[in-house]
Amino acid sequence: MEQFVEDSILEDWEEIGSGGFGQIYKARHHQWGIDVAIKLLLQGEGTEKSLLREIDMMRQATSPHVMAVLGVFKGRMPSGRSTQLGLVMDVMERGSLASLQEALRGTPPWPLVFRLAHQVALGINFLHSLPRPVLHQDLKPQNVLLDDALNAKLTDFGLSRISCSVTQASKNGEPLGGTINYMPPEAFENISYEPTRAFDIYSFGILIWSTVTGKQPYANAKPTLVMLRIPEGDRPQLDDIKGDAAGLTELTGLMKRCWDHKPERRPRALECTTEIEKLFKMHKHAINKAVYEVLKKLEGEDEVDPLRRK
Repeated sequence: MEQFVEDSILEDWEEIGSGGFGQIYKARHHQWGIDVAIKLLLQGEGTEKSLLREIDMMRQATSPHVMAVLGVFKGRMPSGRSTQLGLVMDVMERGSLASLQEALRGTPPWPLVFRLAHQVALGINFLHSLPRPVLHQDLKPQNVLLDDALNAKLTDFGLSRISCSVTQASKNGEPLGGTINYMPPEAFENISYEPTRAFDIYSFGILIWSTVTGKQPYANAKPTLVMLRIPEGDRPQLDDIKGDAAGLTELTGLMKRCWDHKPERRPRALECTTEIEKLFKMHKHAINKAVYEVLKKLEGEDEVDPLRRK
């Protein structure tokens, strides 16, 4: 089955984040000679076998735009008493799309917007096309991680299926395995609703809006109101989309099709991928300059030596 990453070969633990599925730490793997991210998973009694089976499936999912699972952590935290399971992954030093939006205080340069949208679509299409399709179920800027060149990789995919705590509520009252502002109307309309690929496509539509505007949807609305209004047809404000970039009208049109009220009318992930690829090609010539400018801003330097970039 699995080759476990034991706590004895990890050192210099540092908490770097948290999510609905547990805490995220950075630690030094002294056999591999690299820093790794450890995402601890919430689990109930007698669930280890099912968790490991699903993690094994996740490890077989390899795509440039999906975070790879390098191994399975099984051990104790430096301050912990009980044995825990976790995913071992690369550390993404550039953070997430959410942290990028916060740092830029708005929309990234248009070439990067179109590339991010295309790469997220590629990641979704890959997961949906696996022999045993994986639904992400929690697409949002926090789960789009960025590598050193600001390429997008999806994380937390499939965790809503493998976590045995999805019926619990997280600290902020949201259901685990989904973030209310990114969830489709059918998830609120039917108490016995079972997610389909169309769930992810709706979330992708909201994610496009967030990427294009640099904002979070319904940022000031209470979750209970969002759950009430989304089935009534409310969506993020189109007036917040500014600019006249080539392909923006077409991207906005695709976005609206993705968040259509009826799941069967939403496009498939492959259709999203091919449509956005055409739009990104209009900006491909300017992508290196856009990435350079953003990295320069993130590092707070007047000059960034390309040979010295992390």
